[in-house]
Amino acid sequence: MNKEEKAARVDDLADKMRTSSAMLVADYRGLTVAQSRELRQQLRQAGCASFEVVKNTLTERAADAAELAEVKEFLSGPTAIAFCSGDAAPPAKVLVKFAKELKPLEIKGGILEGQLIDAERIKYLASLPSKEVLMSQLLGAFQSPARGMVTVLSGAMRGLVTVLSKVQEQKAPAA
Repeated sequence: MNKEEKAARVDDLADKMRTSSAMLVADYRGLTVAQSRELRQQLRQAGCASFEVVKNTLTERAADAAELAEVKEFLSGPTAIAFCSGDAAPPAKVLVKFAKELKPLEIKGGILEGQLIDAERIKYLASLPSKEVLMSQLLGAFQSPARGMVTVLSGAMRGLVTVLSKVQEQKAPAA
């Protein structure tokens, strides 16, 4: 790689670091070509823009340019980075699942919305339900008090109707 290619690669990495909502860093040592192809495909389906094998020295320069020097902590040994746009939970689930099934893949950590996260937090993120499920649970929690209020109010009306119908039944045979 000549200087111009290295500079272009650094600029490309820095741009991806700035625009990604999350970066998940992993040690890919030991993955076969077929396994890495499968991982890339699953990450793409999960909303991850790319999964790239990166050279640590160029990534360090890109991290400085993107003002994300924290990521340098994870740049030792063979490194691959998943650049995610949008929700980071689905790609995290894919990486964690792959790491469990294929021992060669090791999650090092990453950056989520500008905050440094370690491998344990990525595993926790992967254990969370999807964004849609969490939103529906939140909506259900908001609706619960209103539903309870409607039930209480309709119960009083139902009781009144029951009493009136019993009174009507008692007076009807007498008439």
